[in-house]
Amino acid sequence: MPVIEEYVKADGTVVGRHTRLPAGARRETAILGVVVAGVFVFGSGTTTTATGAQQGQERLPRPRATTVYPIKWPGWDKPAVRPTPTVSYPIFLPGSGSGR
Repeated sequence: MPVIEEYVKADGTVVGRHTRLPAGARRETAILGVVVAGVFVFGSGTTTTATGAQQGQERLPRPRATTVYPIKWPGWDKPAVRPTPTVSYPIFLPGSGSGR
């Protein structure tokens, strides 16, 4: 938010230091307020919080983890053989002479 420092108008009126909203900020703030209000009004829905099982109501089962850790992929026990280089010295190929 821009801060306007104290200044004197051409007619001699002294204007104190104040803040000013940027252009378009009032419209954007109003739109944001309407969206937030809509989320509160329409977003609440019919959900209720269950603090305990009331008489005549059953409790729903709680979800359980179905994953077994550590995760093992097929072939976990037999790792693939990594290729090894067949030569241990650098091989220099003749260049074409173009410098590339």
